[in-house]
Amino acid sequence: MSSPISARALLPLALFLLLFLGTGLWFTAQGHEMAFYQLRAPVAILPAIALALWLGRRSAPVETLLRGMGDGNVMLMCLIFLLAGAFAQISKAIGGVDAVVWLTLSATPPWLALPGLFLVAGFVALAMGTSMGTIAAVAPIALGVAEAAGIDKALALGAVLSGATFGDNLSVISDTAIAASRLQGATMRDKFRANFWLALPAAIATLVVLGFAGGTGAAPTVPEASPWLALPYLVVLALALAGVDVLIVLGVGIVLAGAFGLAFAADYSVLKFSNDIYAGFEGMVEITLLSILIGGLAALMREQGGLAWLSRTIARFSDRHGGRRSGEISIAALSTLTDAFTANNTVALLIAGNTARDIAQRHGISPARSASLLDVYACVTQSVLPYGAQILLAASIAKVSPLAVVGTVHYGWLLAIVATAAILFGLPRAHAAPHTAPQPQAG
Repeated sequence: MSSPISARALLPLALFLLLFLGTGLWFTAQGHEMAFYQLRAPVAILPAIALALWLGRRSAPVETLLRGMGDGNVMLMCLIFLLAGAFAQISKAIGGVDAVVWLTLSATPPWLALPGLFLVAGFVALAMGTSMGTIAAVAPIALGVAEAAGIDKALALGAVLSGATFGDNLSVISDTAIAASRLQGATMRDKFRANFWLALPAAIATLVVLGFAGGTGAAPTVPEASPWLALPYLVVLALALAGVDVLIVLGVGIVLAGAFGLAFAADYSVLKFSNDIYAGFEGMVEITLLSILIGGLAALMREQGGLAWLSRTIARFSDRHGGRRSGEISIAALSTLTDAFTANNTVALLIAGNTARDIAQRHGISPARSASLLDVYACVTQSVLPYGAQILLAASIAKVSPLAVVGTVHYGWLLAIVATAAILFGLPRAHAAPHTAPQPQAG
């Protein structure tokens, strides 16, 4: 029995976006400061799930919904959310964030604060291979720096998200990099080289933009804090740079932050430590619920043939338009739209990989080039998606609207411009080569 292919399976996500974004924009026009919190996202997605269940009423949709909600990638994200919330809450309570901010600003000119956050997040993501873990580790520091230096919170978060996207896209241990290279039959080395020549100009342009955005005012007066309280954060960053698993990094960070709080922070107790852990969990309830529900909705759309219809439509466009440029545009569009409909770049690559490989073969695009375009456009889309995990995590930590952050992720937008220009002008020149079979890689 052939798998279903149906455009109407994509309607539930369109309904969610209409409700969530439409309501937020309407309240923004009415002057509400918390416009996007008038209708909470986990509530706005319920009618979309109901519509998806009704559309798939003949094929056991509840089982599909539950399977998607319990997907391993979704559960991993939720666990990261909870641990990140606990670590951020404890670090703030013991004064660890204040200590890191004091150390940072005492050695950094104000105009370098944003470029510095971009570079720190980039190095952490490059080592960890995960943008989520990077955001969890660096975003609280960015918020403290922003408050002390008088920088807009959304701008500081944008610098962190930009760096996290930059490092994750280039990391050789990133799940997206591994998935893209294996699905396209490219070696990791060749895929890295293809990505590098797109990422480098975008990163340089981002540093310039952030340098100007940071201002040139006088250094702020920051109260001196105990450098010992900054040590848990420094250990977390060191472990991240060493490539330790994000769950271990955050777990060690929680334990260390609690221990240093008990040792050096006044009036900090074991009971306060346990309450801070739970308070951190509570702060991540909304994003955790939304991630679980989005996972179920994406599974329903995939099961009902919405993503298959998307892949087939783009493949048909590719077949009707010959030439390398049309093939690369098709791969870029496939990656972008699939990620927009799944809100998970790894899942998007797994869905789009085979179709992209077929397009690359027909248009004479090398495995490294197709793997690079798949990864780049998935990362770009994920970095600016207001309902994607990265922006939701950063917005939850800062208690700001996701849409306030979208426009500040300068690297995501600049990388999209660079990559699109590279497609249109055929740069770099050496990317046409025979498409070979994928080689097994150790994992």
